[in-house]
Amino acid sequence: MRFITSTIILLMLTISMFAQVRRDKQAIDSTNNPEGRTLKYGYANVGSNKAGDTIIRTRSKSQGFKFGLTFSRIDFGLSTLLDNGSFRLSPQNQFLRYRSWKTTNMGFDVLQFGYRFSNSFKINLSAGFDWTLIRLRENVTILQHQSQLSYVNDNIDFNENRFSATYLRLPLGFEFRTHEDSDGTPFHFVIGPEGGILLSGRLKQVSSEHGTQKFTSDYNFQKFRYGPFVRVGYGAFGVFAKYYMNDMFANSPDQKGLKNLSFGIMLGF
Repeated sequence: MRFITSTIILLMLTISMFAQVRRDKQAIDSTNNPEGRTLKYGYANVGSNKAGDTIIRTRSKSQGFKFGLTFSRIDFGLSTLLDNGSFRLSPQNQFLRYRSWKTTNMGFDVLQFGYRFSNSFKINLSAGFDWTLIRLRENVTILQHQSQLSYVNDNIDFNENRFSATYLRLPLGFEFRTHEDSDGTPFHFVIGPEGGILLSGRLKQVSSEHGTQKFTSDYNFQKFRYGPFVRVGYGAFGVFAKYYMNDMFANSPDQKGLKNLSFGIMLGF
């Protein structure tokens, strides 16, 4: 819960920062435009100094390779389990029943390498972190270090029973970008494949009997997962969806066909 709260606070601070930058930009435009001329942003190299004329400013993106640290594509959304294409879990997977509105997906990128072909198109390979946090309904304990996903029923009423996985995510994005509108803001459409390397699995349980307990294992999560993703947005804000094509758990026959779908809001393209 503290991690989710911290993420929300971070998102709010980042949004406030973007809003302040936008206000500063508008103030600069107002200072540079005391006569009230219409300011538009685009790619035409046209201008005039006459009062009342429209000024079109050039805001082109340079072609070539880009590499460096980043803090972008910040995701906050919901995660859904698909059991052989169904949103209803099969009988053998009922121990994984979860609270839909408290089962979340979060992540962000910290490193990127890309090539811009034009103002409208670029390819970007990123690296970052991704968390899937499943809030279990049942009073079960997922067992550590088993040959396949296993559990035991408990006679404890857990206040919290959270089953989670942390991945290093590696998305390869093909980004299409429209021309900037009159506010200097473009639309973005990004699609591509994403791979994920398992860093750890975790079970966190909170009860009156034992307090807070945390257990770490791989819990048979896939060591490597893969699937397509899509991002659509305006300016710095957007929505995302990700679907992983291989099973969530490895070497677990009862969980064959159990996959992960995530979707939500994002900040930073």
